[in-house]
Amino acid sequence: MNTYEKEHIDRIRPFLPECTVLLKKNGAFPLDKPCRIAAVGSGAAKTVKGGTGSGEVNSRYFVSVEQGLRDAGFDVVSKGWAAMYAHTEDRARKQFINDIKTRARKEHMSVISASMGAVMTAPEYMIPLELGCDAAVYVLSRISGEGNDRLMEKGDFLLTDSEVRDILALNEAYERFMLVINAGGPVDLSPVMEVGNILVLSQLGVETGAVLADILLGKAYPSGKLATTWAAGGDYCSVGEFGDINDTRYREGIYVGYRWFDASGTRPLFPFGYGLGYTDFETSYAGISVSGPSITVSADVTNAGGYAGKEVAQVYVSCPSVRLDREPKSLAGFAKTGELAPGEHERTAITFDIRDLAAYDESREAWILEAGEYIVMTGTDAENAVPSAVLTLDREVVVLGTRNLFPRPDFEDWKINKARDTDTAGLERMALDPAACEREIRDTRGLGRGYAEHTGAMKLSDEELALLGIGAFDGENRLSGVIGDSALTVAGAAGETCSAFEDLGISRIVMADGPAGVRIARDYYVDEKGIHSLGSPIPEGMADMMPSALKKIMSMKARPKKNVTIHEQYCTAIPIATAIAQSFNPAGAEMLGDIVGDEMERFGVDVWLAPALNIHRNVLCGRNFEYYSEDPVVSGIMAAAITRGVQQHPGRGVTIKHFAANNQETNRYASNSIISERALREIYLKGFGICIREADPMCLMTSYNLLNGEHTSESRALTTDILRGEFGFDGLVMTDWVIGGDTLLSKDSAYGVPDPARVAAAGSSLFMPGRRNDYKAVLTGLKKGTVTSDQLLDNAGWIMRVLERLGK
Repeated sequence: MNTYEKEHIDRIRPFLPECTVLLKKNGAFPLDKPCRIAAVGSGAAKTVKGGTGSGEVNSRYFVSVEQGLRDAGFDVVSKGWAAMYAHTEDRARKQFINDIKTRARKEHMSVISASMGAVMTAPEYMIPLELGCDAAVYVLSRISGEGNDRLMEKGDFLLTDSEVRDILALNEAYERFMLVINAGGPVDLSPVMEVGNILVLSQLGVETGAVLADILLGKAYPSGKLATTWAAGGDYCSVGEFGDINDTRYREGIYVGYRWFDASGTRPLFPFGYGLGYTDFETSYAGISVSGPSITVSADVTNAGGYAGKEVAQVYVSCPSVRLDREPKSLAGFAKTGELAPGEHERTAITFDIRDLAAYDESREAWILEAGEYIVMTGTDAENAVPSAVLTLDREVVVLGTRNLFPRPDFEDWKINKARDTDTAGLERMALDPAACEREIRDTRGLGRGYAEHTGAMKLSDEELALLGIGAFDGENRLSGVIGDSALTVAGAAGETCSAFEDLGISRIVMADGPAGVRIARDYYVDEKGIHSLGSPIPEGMADMMPSALKKIMSMKARPKKNVTIHEQYCTAIPIATAIAQSFNPAGAEMLGDIVGDEMERFGVDVWLAPALNIHRNVLCGRNFEYYSEDPVVSGIMAAAITRGVQQHPGRGVTIKHFAANNQETNRYASNSIISERALREIYLKGFGICIREADPMCLMTSYNLLNGEHTSESRALTTDILRGEFGFDGLVMTDWVIGGDTLLSKDSAYGVPDPARVAAAGSSLFMPGRRNDYKAVLTGLKKGTVTSDQLLDNAGWIMRVLERLGK
């Protein structure tokens, strides 16, 4: 193992338990020493380190739960159970593969598109549980990824009958039993709520299994909190639509996640922000201060139990609802303590900007803080936050005057339609200064052109500007583009910018995928023709689906020539984004970004295609694992922390994505998210604004989906008016990896793929990964007037701006 690999793992390992969430405890854990233990369930031997697709990282090794337990000194007595389960699973997978191929033929889809992220539900099984041991864990695994959504079926979001049967049997048989959830998102635990110990291990990258062993033995302790509400399947919001091939209506409006549970009066199994520790804490309000728009709330946290631990103090605010319907409360901020020994105390400070609590008033075309009482609530989760102080605003404030930019949907957003009455008598009161609560729209007109003039891009012809705006292409290899393997200079990287103008000082930008680490090829060689990846570029989860002829072609391509030197490049698989968010520790997230930045330097990657901060609107979204939370504040803060960690390395940048409303994978290239302007701004765009203001990311990627009938990459309202004008973004905008042709669309798709000329006209600098036909389309658009020379120059200017920041 290389020195950097060991150093990175040594830095990550102590942080990983902070990403795990203890949902239930009865005092049976931690264990005092290793013992005879049964480790059963789908994830015991085949533990999942992360999601599929862009979440796959080529690490040198991975520790499963079984391996982690053995390494920690446990005598794992369930090998026979694991072998029988593997046989059952293999049979189920063969049928699953046949079903995928049949679906692809019926819907006239490529097998790549049909198989990407496809979920195989866990099979039913009959395996005896005669284990004879001192303790037991049942490891319930689920995996998902880009390309397909999860299913509200047994074996995915719901537990199978076999899983329920064995979990309850083990809970009855063993005093020391723990149910371990090795998944990227919620599962319905309602049939097994009698279990005394439940841990969300999540998917933590290379050391996942080792972390569980540490937690069982008390060498580490869970201190994470849920960044998404866990509930029974039938209790999640059913007002909005999900998963339609063409049009998905977000009828629930702003009532996403805990906002829905609060407003509808539905009690979840485990609320947003919830999490226990081996110890117990007492948290109480300790004061508030106001400085302009900045509010600081203090909370006292005391370890009242018998073990060391960390706690997360959370602040929510209930805003006045005069003309505008408002959620009962929304998260304003949070702070995590250091490690507290039994009896130890810490005073935390949670600071937030009152302007971030403004509501968007479509009738006024402005962000508004209504006059009245802003009730500050403190606690340790969304369900148990209690009123603690009142901020008073004596008049309405227009925080930011703007204009409505999107077509109205064909529905009205769902509303609470019930009065709220909170007793605020005796609470501390502070007045807000209305004059301090305003923001301004930034004038970004001409900035791109200014950068172009300053850095020499003005010398390029229209044809050259068009070429600069298309990702570097070498032939028309569609497969490599689909799977994010289109770079020409770093083996296995996702893509790069045009290198035709390097003699003019316009360098290429090399991009690698994320978000769970740098995704590049593990092995490669170099010859007179360039750099060549070894091993199939097809992600492991898709390889079995490929037609035999295609697999043969890919395997032949991956063979090295004789007498060449094989090079290795191992990267560190960090936790999935949802697990990072569960830490509620921005400093830890920044550390992970620092590790990613270091590995980017080592392997010649300039820009990382992460972090992703779309909202967990629906628990079935296949790509939720690589997003942070159902809450935009958590998403924005954690993405900003990752960004700071990466960009502290000179010459390295991030790409926040997917802008915006990328909340399902069904027909992901051409599904249409229909959202009211208010919900879009308050829920789905807000986190991007927070990240941009706090961390200044270099790049941003638009999403595949359409938004109210227009591809996001073709929306000038998104990529220029809001992104640059309202958020102040001065980086490079690129598309997601768009590959032309209808083979990637669902059979009955009503919408096509974006037009490169319209994308350029909207203000996007790069159409990725780039094909010759994309370049021709921009030239055609120039002739037709779809895009102007001035706009291409603006777009080039933003590329030059990022090249300057990268030191290139």
